Amino acid sequence: MILYVNACVREGSRTQKIASALLEKLGGKYEEVRLAGEGFCPLSDDMLKKRTDLIAKRDYSDPMFSAAKKFALADVIVIAAPYWDLSFPAVLKTYLENIYVTGIVSEYGPDGIPHGLCRAGSLYYVTTSGGPYMPDFSYDYVKGLAAHCFGIRKTSLIKAEMLDVQGFDADGIVKDAILSLDKSIIG
Repeated sequence: MILYVNACVREGSRTQKIASALLEKLGGKYEEVRLAGEGFCPLSDDMLKKRTDLIAKRDYSDPMFSAAKKFALADVIVIAAPYWDLSFPAVLKTYLENIYVTGIVSEYGPDGIPHGLCRAGSLYYVTTSGGPYMPDFSYDYVKGLAAHCFGIRKTSLIKAEMLDVQGFDADGIVKDAILSLDKSIIG
């Protein structure tokens, strides 16, 4: 199963356009989590207490764990997140906070280091940027989580940048990103 984590908020999102083309190349069938409409909230004190108690009992039957289960069971994950103010939309961080459940997406070994439990063989991170793209606080963060906490070793960055800079052909740049998808999927 392909899980599409859609952090795009705007109608006609250029990031979503590229992600849609990628999903088609990957096989077209996917399950979408549209973060803007899912109601993910930062974890509150009450939520953390409940979650901690349930995790201690290894009781993952509560609906609060359903997003983590979907993430852990996906074979391929596609995250579409525009690059805003040097990072991704806050709703993606909130989603990651909610799905990081010990016993579902990772476990801690005797050495105290997290070991991933996710089935996905690959994660694709799709982004667009109005200016130059710097991956430090977006893709690199997700890539680090994937490798060190989720157990997903193969990550790929698919990007289109300089889309709002005068003199650059935004439509052409997006089109080129879509045309280069075969290389991203193979490489």
